[in-house]
Amino acid sequence: MSLWPVYTGGGEPHDGITQLPPPPPWRAFNGKPVLPPPSEDPDDAASSPDRTHRAETYVVTEQSVELVNAALYLRRPLLVTGPPGSGKSSLPYAVARELMLGPVLRWNVTSRSTLDDGLYQYDPLSRLYAAREERRNDDWGVARREQIADHLRLGPLGTALLPHLRPRVLLIDEIDKGDLDLPNDLLNVLEEGQFEIPELVRTAYRDPEAHIMVAGADDRVPVHRGRIRCHAFPFVVLTSNGEREFPPAFLRRCVTLELKQPDKEQLKAIVEAHLGRLDHDALELVDTFLHRASGGELATDQLLNAVYLTRTSGLRGASREQLAERLMPYLSQQLEPEGLRPDEF
Repeated sequence: MSLWPVYTGGGEPHDGITQLPPPPPWRAFNGKPVLPPPSEDPDDAASSPDRTHRAETYVVTEQSVELVNAALYLRRPLLVTGPPGSGKSSLPYAVARELMLGPVLRWNVTSRSTLDDGLYQYDPLSRLYAAREERRNDDWGVARREQIADHLRLGPLGTALLPHLRPRVLLIDEIDKGDLDLPNDLLNVLEEGQFEIPELVRTAYRDPEAHIMVAGADDRVPVHRGRIRCHAFPFVVLTSNGEREFPPAFLRRCVTLELKQPDKEQLKAIVEAHLGRLDHDALELVDTFLHRASGGELATDQLLNAVYLTRTSGLRGASREQLAERLMPYLSQQLEPEGLRPDEF
């Protein structure tokens, strides 16, 4: 019998993922597990010191803990929305570190992103160059049969869907910036937990098993007959800034977490987690941030920048306040019906 919650949000690394019960019958996958579990070093959850810091200092809410566990139990993607700086992209690093699920795979979505970008990349030009070199060397008797797998590399989504013994963590960041069709294109892959690489399927009669590189490393993994099917469904976090709505079918298959703008106590906890105990000046900056946030959209990292710089610069009084104002510009304004800003009344 598993124990709820598996993810506690306490930040102390533990092997809680083994406490998960079997998946729901409609979310069970049968990919043959051929890959070892990820590193058990909690600091491997991030690929750089700044991401390690974010994982260690992330401040959770009760709601986020509940919905992370719901996504883990149900083997469903977690769609996280909220204002800038609310911790949307830091959440998967905190989960990966606590549950020791290895390095986080990250896919930064842009307006040009397609499903194939997340699944795999194929470089036909390098293959053409390699074939030309083989023909050139053929007279010397050193030619080999050109391998298409040498010109393929799995993307973050494709790597996450490999048949790992334990789930990988995948961050699909700012999905609302992608093409309008991207959520629907993702729908089938995330629902089925599998995909095909057509270039390998076509040559499977000759080379049934290919070894191709994965995202974020130079390791090669075996792919049988061009088909990849997960064994442990990855913990997928999709973030959105709310720039557009998603199709109902896509939302129905996700667990949705809406992060709110932190209140005063949460802001104090966030700043203390990053910068240590707050002094009087830092508390005043928290109050200033909250007051300004009532007139427009601000990001929590703007407050962190202001506290850090005013603390290290030694500025006081009017100079400190002016610097804080410059470091906390509005990301968007809240307009009154007459079109006036609150400070213009």
